[in-house]
Amino acid sequence: MNRRLVFLLALLASWFLALGARLYQLQVVRHDHFRERAERQQNRVVELTPPRGTIFDRRGHELAVSVEVRSVAADPTLIADPAATAAALAKVLGLDAGRLAAELGADRGFVWVRRKIAPERAAAVDGLGLDGVFLLPENKRYYPLASLAAPVLGFVGTDNSGLAGLEFLYDPVVAPEPGRRIVVRDARFGTVLYPHHQIAAARPGQDLHLTLDAAVQHVVEQELARAVREAGAVRGMVVVMEPATGAVLAMASYPGFDPNRFADYPEERWRNLPVTDAYEPGSTFKMVTLAAALESGTLQPWDVFDCEMGGIRFGRTLIKDHKAFGRLSVREILARSSNVGAIKIGQAAGRERFYAAIRAFGFGRPTGIDLPSESAGIVRPLERWSPLSPAYHAFGQGLSVTAVQLTVAFAAIANGGRLVKPYVVERIGEGGEPAVQARRPEVPEVVGLPISPSSVRQIREMLAEVVAAGTAKAAAVPGYSVAGKTGTAQKAVAGGGYAANRHVASFVGFAPVDDPAVVVTVILDEPRPRYHGGEVAAPAFQAIAARTLLYLGVPPERDVPEVWPGERPSDVPSVRLAAQLEAEPAAAPQRAETPRAETPPGTMPDFAGLSARQALLASSRLGIRSAVHGHGAVVRQEPPPGTPLEAAGGRVELYLKTTEGT
Repeated sequence: MNRRLVFLLALLASWFLALGARLYQLQVVRHDHFRERAERQQNRVVELTPPRGTIFDRRGHELAVSVEVRSVAADPTLIADPAATAAALAKVLGLDAGRLAAELGADRGFVWVRRKIAPERAAAVDGLGLDGVFLLPENKRYYPLASLAAPVLGFVGTDNSGLAGLEFLYDPVVAPEPGRRIVVRDARFGTVLYPHHQIAAARPGQDLHLTLDAAVQHVVEQELARAVREAGAVRGMVVVMEPATGAVLAMASYPGFDPNRFADYPEERWRNLPVTDAYEPGSTFKMVTLAAALESGTLQPWDVFDCEMGGIRFGRTLIKDHKAFGRLSVREILARSSNVGAIKIGQAAGRERFYAAIRAFGFGRPTGIDLPSESAGIVRPLERWSPLSPAYHAFGQGLSVTAVQLTVAFAAIANGGRLVKPYVVERIGEGGEPAVQARRPEVPEVVGLPISPSSVRQIREMLAEVVAAGTAKAAAVPGYSVAGKTGTAQKAVAGGGYAANRHVASFVGFAPVDDPAVVVTVILDEPRPRYHGGEVAAPAFQAIAARTLLYLGVPPERDVPEVWPGERPSDVPSVRLAAQLEAEPAAAPQRAETPRAETPPGTMPDFAGLSARQALLASSRLGIRSAVHGHGAVVRQEPPPGTPLEAAGGRVELYLKTTEGT
């Protein structure tokens, strides 16, 4: 009996000793290990990502915003059957069930299943009620105007980092500073947030306020797409800039892409062509040749040169002209775009002065525009010029420029001789600040004075003749004086030489001539069968400039003809507008000028009661070509409101009548 009691007591003592030893091991020896494990199970550090800054156009329209979406995540430690969970999720999210099952069976506490999903898919996942699967809020970049200005804006990746365009260049500014917070999980695996558990505060990204105008950008993209299609070109680009300030109102590349689905497009469409791609400018460069000669004091606009009836020889090399010309004045050489005449103008300037003028106008170096991947173009140093380099450069061959460089150079002629630095970001504001519509008050950044005011006046007059009576008649805008230059350049081929049937057609111009509001560059790559700049690029300039000047509220300088050159009456955007404008007060550009009655999207608006100016502005903004008949306010229109735009052909006839007492 005593033996059994002793044995029992000994057994109990051994059990208590073993239990004590185990408790000692767990609570003392491995205390830190289990404390950390408990904290990992109960506490989780969650990164709080506030939204990126909003990108606005110059009038406060949102071009890029952040919207809250849901992402699917999982905690594998809480999933009892990874295969079944994976199968359910894969069906809803369109994922590979086998690969997902392997991830859900991993020995870790957190995995992403799929990020930034559509609301309907998030609702479907939530409806599954799967243990260990949860939805987390995240911010996704959204571009409400889809492809508008996409190469300029760029896009962001899944991790919300900028990958292209302004989103990339200004990522340190637009991107938010993430915050971190400790989330405590209760026994039912719910979460509780404690304010004092915040580790780091989050800061939203700052906003960008751009010089781009969404309305002008829309006009540019619409007309550029039309020009590329009608010319059979491979691609095209346009820049619209304020010559006095360097503010870029529009910058377009075609074909483009939708940044909301950038991965669905080939990478070459992501490029911002006016900034990244350099090309041989052709005859638009004759403006620089002429400027060099005028500044050298060696010639005057009325000087006459023998253009050799179609060709000039340098040793064994014959450089041909596009037409046979005899004796032409300097003004005629520019208006008719004679290559031989341009060569002789360049010879009058001298190679040193010519090279200095090229550099002074900003060619061969980046303009410094606040956009990524800007090309400097190609201008060889003077010591590397061959004996034929001055001749070829005189008519824009043997060197390369970008559309932005060419726009800035012509802006110097438009603004009186100042080379301004172009820019697209008006200002940077804190997240959530209202958009600022006023222009920046600072003096524009002048990077050089390439030409004197007296030479500017002479070149302006000669560029106006190019449009009035030269190769760019199709660029004329009724009601406004226009100055500019056409360009038709053969494309260089690998290994040397030029392709006989591949060209770049271009036109650069500004209006009105005496007080330019905009300078516009249009470039079409490989148009065919017509390929001259005056045939395919100049008409695109005319359409863009006409609609832009009207939108900006620039008053016409003279009577508008009943029919625009090359257009039918039904195509005309205005008829005898000057007299009507004199009777109406100038409308502020930011006013609505929209039709009075709401009509379904894609149908003809109701213009009843609008003045001529308001109706023209409204139709122009909507991409509708209008003809105005009479004076006063709109009393009738054909086709009537609500007609599908496609059926109407994008055109409307507006009939006006002066009301009593006005």
